[in-house]
Amino acid sequence: MTVSLYQTGVSGLLASQQQLATTGHNIANVNTEGYNRQRADQNASVGLNNGNNYIGSGTYIQDITRLYDQFSHREQLLNQSNLGNADSLHARLTQLDQVMSTSGNAVVGSLEQFYQSLNGVADNPSDSGLRSIVLSQANVLSNNFNELTNNFDNMTTAVNGEIEQVAAKISEISVELAKINETIMHSNGSLQTGKPNDLLDKRDQLISELSEYTRVSTVEDTNSVLTVMIGQGTTLVAGITPLTLRVNSGDPDPLKTELQLVSGSSSVALNGATLGGSLAASFEFRDEHLSQARTEIDRLAMAISSTLNDSQANGLDLNGIQGANIFTDINTAQLQQGRVLAHSTNAPASTAQTQITINDVSLLPTDEFEVRFDAGVYTLYNLTTGANENLGAPGSGTPAGTHTPTSPDYGFSFVETGVPVAGDTFTVIPTKNSAALMKATLTDGSAIAASSAIGVTPSSNNVSDGKVEIINVIDPVAAQAFATPPTNIGILVDVYESAPGTFSYRIYDADPASPPPTPPSVVGAIASGTFPIGSNAVIGLPTATPAFEIEISGQPSGQGALAPEKFVIDDAFGPGNSGNAVAMAKTQEQGVTNGGNETFNKSIAVTTSVVGSKASNANLSADTAQALFTQAYNRNQATSGVNLDEEAANLLKYQQAYQAASQIISTANTIFDTILSAVR
Repeated sequence: MTVSLYQTGVSGLLASQQQLATTGHNIANVNTEGYNRQRADQNASVGLNNGNNYIGSGTYIQDITRLYDQFSHREQLLNQSNLGNADSLHARLTQLDQVMSTSGNAVVGSLEQFYQSLNGVADNPSDSGLRSIVLSQANVLSNNFNELTNNFDNMTTAVNGEIEQVAAKISEISVELAKINETIMHSNGSLQTGKPNDLLDKRDQLISELSEYTRVSTVEDTNSVLTVMIGQGTTLVAGITPLTLRVNSGDPDPLKTELQLVSGSSSVALNGATLGGSLAASFEFRDEHLSQARTEIDRLAMAISSTLNDSQANGLDLNGIQGANIFTDINTAQLQQGRVLAHSTNAPASTAQTQITINDVSLLPTDEFEVRFDAGVYTLYNLTTGANENLGAPGSGTPAGTHTPTSPDYGFSFVETGVPVAGDTFTVIPTKNSAALMKATLTDGSAIAASSAIGVTPSSNNVSDGKVEIINVIDPVAAQAFATPPTNIGILVDVYESAPGTFSYRIYDADPASPPPTPPSVVGAIASGTFPIGSNAVIGLPTATPAFEIEISGQPSGQGALAPEKFVIDDAFGPGNSGNAVAMAKTQEQGVTNGGNETFNKSIAVTTSVVGSKASNANLSADTAQALFTQAYNRNQATSGVNLDEEAANLLKYQQAYQAASQIISTANTIFDTILSAVR
């Protein structure tokens, strides 16, 4: 009896001691990240048979249980991954928004200053000081575009660096998880019933850390060993075997770094955008948001360069020479070749050389394209819309090897030479490098083509709303020569209503010694034709190889039957002529980009506002993700977290149980001493 009572007291003492130790362990780890509260589960020992009764033999600690709810933990992991994604995307878009608000506004300001200086030349075309200011502002404008794209480059480099750091961290976590799996597997021997709770906590903490970088899911086997998967089910840790992530240069664009999952000597490519967490946010930002902003800025720089260069080429400078480019030609060999990126998988035997020529900046989209050579033809694929078009066989097109899409017309041509091999693939970015390589190439203020080569003077006798306008000057020097002796003494255009609802035009040399014959005769005319009411006529002059084009519009009905309205086109060149400078200044208000629907200022304003809207939406998403994570974390902590008040109460309870068990031992001792005294 006494021995049994003594054993009962000792068992209670030991149980209370383990409960006190477990409670103390909880209290000590109250601030340990990832710690799950533990509980000593107590059970009664099997009673001893004594006659017809079973007498209790005390107690024991059956298990040290980790209070862990796998469902709330998985919910926390999911929300932690979403939070990592939202926070990372918000931070990056906010940075991009700041860049667009500073460097982007600098571009807007310098563009405005450039046009103000151009208006100054339009007001006083002979002022050399005003001309120098135009060139200075052109340099400022191009430098601001260069600076903006430099900021984009720095952001790309930073994102690539972050991707590399996160990949290295994920690899470290993978190796550590495999080691813990191995330790847990060995600790779960055939005679071992308890769980290595602190190791399990360490493993869960690593998985929680991993979930910040990527979406995580796990599968546990009978030995408590986890298989860890990331993204959409890619295995990162297979039991005790870790796999790692490696970052490689992009193909075909080396700046678009790619991820590979590595196991020994083998590897497989990963789609970073589908991995979830902050890693997916980095890929999304770099390949979507930053790429879109860069493409739109490149398109704007190209549109400004092309429009102003074309407008400059329409006039004559102070020396009577056709205006040279103000900015870098958008179709330099460097730019054309840089718009096409050949894939590294192209056959070594391929000798295909490719480039992109811009035909019409107003039609250029911000889409990316891919050209593939297969079955003897080139095919253009729009990677944004999914549309595709057969471009024909190598060497076809006009000129040979020039393939221009028509369905729809994207405003560029794919130009190829050499011999391709089936499977050759080329990525096409039509706007690439336009802002980075934009330079002000005009260095002499007198070379600004402020003067128009020719002008139109309507007869003072005209009474209708009909008009003749010069709409395009292809070669101002040739246009001037065509309108002046010895070719012509000016050019006379007369228009009359030859039949109800039909107008006829005739074009003659304006030599007063040889007036045109009476309508409707066209004897000796340079050109003639008709057009219906409500329409217009566009005529290129000279007719064989046009140096300029005129447009006849309105309803040029003179007084009386067949009475012609007359217009004279003559030499307009002179140091005081600012006709072309005025036309150049008006390009500020012309719709050029996005199908001719956006002015330069509107284009950059749209880009800036879109980035700002994305940053604002990302902020809201980050706040929502934070709230959802906090709720999931609190739910998990309600089960697994340490409550100091509860642990303090347990400490007192187990202390009292310890003291009571000690009293049982003391009582057993007294009884045993009494029995010994009785037999002495």
